[in-house]
Amino acid sequence: MHHLLSGSLTIERVTVPISGLPLSLQGTTLVQLSDFHFDGVRISEQLLAAAIAQSNALAPDLVLLTGDFVTRDPRPIYPLAEHLKQLQSRCGVYGVLGNHDDCTPSGRLMIIDGLHRANIPVLWNEIAYPFGPELPLVGLADLWSGESDPRILQQLAPDTPRLVMAHNPDAAEQLAPWRVDLQLSGHSHGGQIVLPKLGPLPLVIRQLRPYIPRFIRRRVRYLSDECDRVMVHWEWASGLHQVGPNQLYVNRGLGTYFPGRFRCAPELTEITLVAATV
Repeated sequence: MHHLLSGSLTIERVTVPISGLPLSLQGTTLVQLSDFHFDGVRISEQLLAAAIAQSNALAPDLVLLTGDFVTRDPRPIYPLAEHLKQLQSRCGVYGVLGNHDDCTPSGRLMIIDGLHRANIPVLWNEIAYPFGPELPLVGLADLWSGESDPRILQQLAPDTPRLVMAHNPDAAEQLAPWRVDLQLSGHSHGGQIVLPKLGPLPLVIRQLRPYIPRFIRRRVRYLSDECDRVMVHWEWASGLHQVGPNQLYVNRGLGTYFPGRFRCAPELTEITLVAATV
């Protein structure tokens, strides 16, 4: 059932040029995992184990987890953390929270606690230095929390390259005035259903919605404007995008909502950083 709804894990490999990347960090590798939705329904133990095993096999320099660890109940963070504790990398594992992790103040604290027990710091408008001062890692609060504050970037010198984790790709709009060499996001699940030559289903539906009778839109959840509330920029649903001078990578996530995935497999991303050529 899980396999039928989600499909098998896909590894996406992408090389990202970073302006001013020091020679010592040339070829640095990141693994990104996102949107676990660990609740006994939306991700199988087999898929989770495969993602962790594959990440470890890649021997990355850094592992980044971009939110939505749970779905509604925060308590599954503790068994999930036992799995995530197995992730290995040279410079550690870091996370940010997603909208599902921030349903209540106490739930947010429980998830942060669970991840800390697995030695995974959660960055909430904070800067970390896993590679030292030459390539800071910035983690923002989730966009929907109303607490996302890119002014944290003011603490960095303008000529310092930086990575930014922000669960929701739409944060790229908020970050547009700032230098962001690479924003890593999830949230979209890639749209879950991708139509050949047309793209993610939510984007296709948005274009067709004016031609669909209102009484039908009210009855069919996928045809309502609910997807527009989930995300504005469905054109950024997955993969690498140039947003003004900034770069954005969106991971399709591991967890799956009904009706499942079609041509949109769960994803582990291996990102290799290289110095941009002028």
